[in-house]
Amino acid sequence: MSQPVVTRFAPSPTGFLHIGGARTALFNWLYARGRGGKFLLRIEDTDRARSTPEATAAILQGMAWLGLDHDGEVVSQFEGAARHAEVANQLLTEGKAYKCFSTQEEIAAFRDAAKAEGKSTLFQSPWRDTPASEHPDAPYVIRIKAPRDGDTVIRDEVQGDVTIKNTQLDDMILLRSDGSPVYMLAVVVDDHDMGVTHVIRGDDHLNNAARQMMIYQAMGWDVPVWAHIPLIHGPDGKKLSKRHGALGAQEYQAMGYPAAGMRNYLARLGWSHGDDEFFTDAQAKEWFDLGGIGKSPARFDTKKLESLCGQHIAIADDAALRQEIEAYLAAADQPALSDVQSRGLEAAMHCLKDRAKTFPELLEKAHFVLASRPLERDAKAEKALDPVSLGILTELTPHLQNASWSRDELEAALNEFAAAKDTKFGKLAGPLRAVLAGRAVTPSVFDMMICLGRDETLARLKDVTG
Repeated sequence: MSQPVVTRFAPSPTGFLHIGGARTALFNWLYARGRGGKFLLRIEDTDRARSTPEATAAILQGMAWLGLDHDGEVVSQFEGAARHAEVANQLLTEGKAYKCFSTQEEIAAFRDAAKAEGKSTLFQSPWRDTPASEHPDAPYVIRIKAPRDGDTVIRDEVQGDVTIKNTQLDDMILLRSDGSPVYMLAVVVDDHDMGVTHVIRGDDHLNNAARQMMIYQAMGWDVPVWAHIPLIHGPDGKKLSKRHGALGAQEYQAMGYPAAGMRNYLARLGWSHGDDEFFTDAQAKEWFDLGGIGKSPARFDTKKLESLCGQHIAIADDAALRQEIEAYLAAADQPALSDVQSRGLEAAMHCLKDRAKTFPELLEKAHFVLASRPLERDAKAEKALDPVSLGILTELTPHLQNASWSRDELEAALNEFAAAKDTKFGKLAGPLRAVLAGRAVTPSVFDMMICLGRDETLARLKDVTG
């Protein structure tokens, strides 16, 4: 029986969950969930000066919005410092690491001399093979003994085999002179102790893999499967940055993008399954594999994001969509819906979901059911209510009072009325939109009338016809 898949997402809590990190989390989540494995979350909070509880909360909130649930408790890397130091000292005891007493000044002098002689400036400690009996009573760091010859091959599921000459690897520090572990050591120990089988992360970590493999091999641990994914670029082909617009996951929530659409888009950002563009979570979990990830950076395209979001809004469950819209309003610091508005929104969802790409667009279409009398009308709606139109609406009201309140009956009544006036229903539609919604662009007049009901429809007509 093969080993169960265990992936992890390990962000640093120094800011929000940016889109690149969100995609990395998504890839790990999809890979694990699609194989019945575990998806773990570790907060790499060893940088105490920059790590903040607020940033950790922002990361957790961003993942919650995206629906990326993790297994087990959140792991704090900082809290594992004693375990990380234990591994470094084990390597020291086994002769696979050593105490280095070189000062910063001595290291700088070594590098200056090497540079002047045209040699590699990779520091070679004079303490590597010095017996303990000759150690001074002075501060020291613990360094791993890197291999001095041969090659290290990173077998990567995305990048292919990447070969690094061991002469390019230095005797990496494991423990600082104050006894604190370095990030490189902490990552390896945590991944091993958490049982991580697949490390899926940005390709800016590719060079780290060779250095981290030294620790795996020195400890006799299994090296995980590596998958280093390309970074995300902006539309201009440059690395995605603040100049390209919103970067935090929560910013996209506050802009009104549905989480399902964002998941779909991020999954396609650097990964493909044939020509499929639109797919559900279930399909993504079934299809996602490391072989489908490309080597080249993906470009963030807002139009594609909006297109997919529109498709996901269209197929969403009405009640779930209403709940997500209410969460969007909270994220965007907008007033919450009243109970009446919430019920009205859900009841009208069938005529709102079509062709709305974001929640602000959908809510604009929903204005007719969210607004209360007397309606405020925009300029185009006001223009539609000229004296002639008002006269026609006054004559129309009795016909509606006697109509059966079903879509078919309303269509028949309005078309019959239009024919009697020797005009087409289209001539009535503009003034009716203005009366029912206070807007010139709305859902179907019939849909609005059904959603509003007879009493509210007639009351809104009476507000303008007297």
